[in-house]
Formats: sequence, C-alpha cells, structure tokens
Amino acid sequence: MQVTFDRVRALKRKPNSKQRSGCPVSISLEALGDRWSLLIIRDMMVRAFHTFKQFQESDEKIATNILADRLKKLAAAGIITAEPEKSDGRKVNYRLTEKGIDLAPVVLDLLIWGTRHEATGAPNAVVEKMAANRDEVLAEVRRRWRERDTVPFLPSFANAGRDGNSSRTRARLRPLRRLRATHSA
Repeated sequence: MQVTFDRVRALKRKPNSKQRSGCPVSISLEALGDRWSLLIIRDMMVRAFHTFKQFQESDEKIATNILADRLKKLAAAGIITAEPEKSDGRKVNYRLTEKGIDLAPVVLDLLIWGTRHEATGAPNAVVEKMAANRDEVLAEVRRRWRERDTVPFLPSFANAGRDGNSSRTRARLRPLRRLRATHSA
C-alpha cells in the first residue's frame, strides 16, 4: 500500500518556528512540549480544570514556574486560551480551543494504553468499556467542552486501589456510568 498526500492541505507555519523535520509526529511533539503539557490538557478535558490553582493542586503536583511556562506555551501554540473570570477580571480561566479539544482521541488512547500496559489506579473494566465505546466517549468529551460543563468526566485515580475498585473511585465514576446508561438506552 502506498500513501499519497495529494489531498492534504498544508497549513502556514509561523515564520520563526524551528522544526527539526517535516514529520507530523515530530511537529506535534514540538507543539506539545512535554508530559506537563499533556497533563494540563488532560485536566482541562476530563477533570474540568480551568484555573491556575486547580492545575497546581492536581495529583502530579506541577511546580508553579513550570505550570506558568506550559500554560504560556500552550496558549502561544493555540491549544488553549486564557479568559478573564467574569466575576473577577483579575483571575484567569483557561479553556481548550478547537485545536486543543481535537487532542481528545490522543488523551483517550494514552489512557487506554496506560491502563492496558502499566500499573495504574484506573479501573481496568471502566477503561475497557471506554475503549469499546470510543466514539461515544469522544462525543461526550466534546459536548462537555462545547457546553462548558464543569462536572469532571473522569476522577483522579491517585487514591484509588491498584485495581481501581475503591468505594471513592466508584463514586467518582458515576458521571461515566450515566454516560454508558444514556448510550445503551
């Protein structure tokens, strides 16, 4: 099988951007930067985080200087926007852009891959159901983004047992169970 790029539309790059190659994977990784950027995107996408303080208090405990730098880089890359808080203009809310929410399949695939191949706190059965209902999960994540839903889609798995079956984890997964019930009805 041969792949051709006759119908792929080239996007204009920023004049000052340095790219190591023309490879889309390399360019994507340069735009995202490192693990912190993906974790910030994850927290915005599935945990409904939108403030500096929420990101700072996430399970991974990102340092404030790194967090500020990554938020700035993600905004410069057009992956997130910074919006003033309506009730207090001194505060900033961060939001994924269309470009940012388009990373939902990547984040979902990393969640699935990590649960299948590494020891995590995520409940394997729940993640496998997400994998089996991939289109519905991605549609729900996109809906929540579009409607600015502040209810987390997934909980933190930091305090879950190795099998992810603690009572706290089960309680935090109720929104996901409602999604499954909605789509199976």
